[in-house]
Amino acid sequence: MNHTELVKTFYETVISQNQAERIGEFVAPDCRLRIGEQFLPLGVTGMQEHLKATKTTYPDYIMRIIRQYTDGDYVISEFIMEGTHEGEWIGIQPTHKKLSFTDINIDKVSDCKIVEHGGTVNTFETLLTADLITARSVNP
Repeated sequence: MNHTELVKTFYETVISQNQAERIGEFVAPDCRLRIGEQFLPLGVTGMQEHLKATKTTYPDYIMRIIRQYTDGDYVISEFIMEGTHEGEWIGIQPTHKKLSFTDINIDKVSDCKIVEHGGTVNTFETLLTADLITARSVNP
């Protein structure tokens, strides 16, 4: 499996189908989370905990890749993530609304495992259009 296929299978099958027991097949034990220029340990356990928390909030959460690019060991994936908001999230009580987010992930693959993960989710537009937050203009 090439890097792009590995990342696509990880997100669209393992994550989307809640196969937490398979995360170790795709994620290195020493996988790091990249936040800007900083790195935090993530590993298999961290990825499993993240999946569990996400599925608690969005039990039917799925990730669908719409575009991918590869640059050496790096795979850049553009996603649409969808799920029904059934659990509290960032202080917002369950709305039972189906929400859709756009996302860009950058994963580094080495020896057929994800060794570095980072990305960003576009939450603002989703929360605004779902009337979960409001935009306020500031008068000069």
